[in-house]
Amino acid sequence: MADILVPMIAVPLILFMIFVAPIWVIMHYRSKRKISQGLSETELQDLQQLTQQAERMRERIKTLESILDADAPTWRQRK
Repeated sequence: MADILVPMIAVPLILFMIFVAPIWVIMHYRSKRKISQGLSETELQDLQQLTQQAERMRERIKTLESILDADAPTWRQRK
């Protein structure tokens, strides 16, 4: 029984080590290198644009809340 079990485990393990493991290691270190390089120029521009949009949205929300506070002082209690 043990004579049959060893080849059944060894063959998939050898195939894994020959084909899957090298690809896995290459992809892992490629992603680590990409992360360590930081943001690309387009990603940085996109992030800055999103930051500006978020700031404009924050100002709009403040304005809307001040209007609602003046027109309907109890609007914050409603849920």
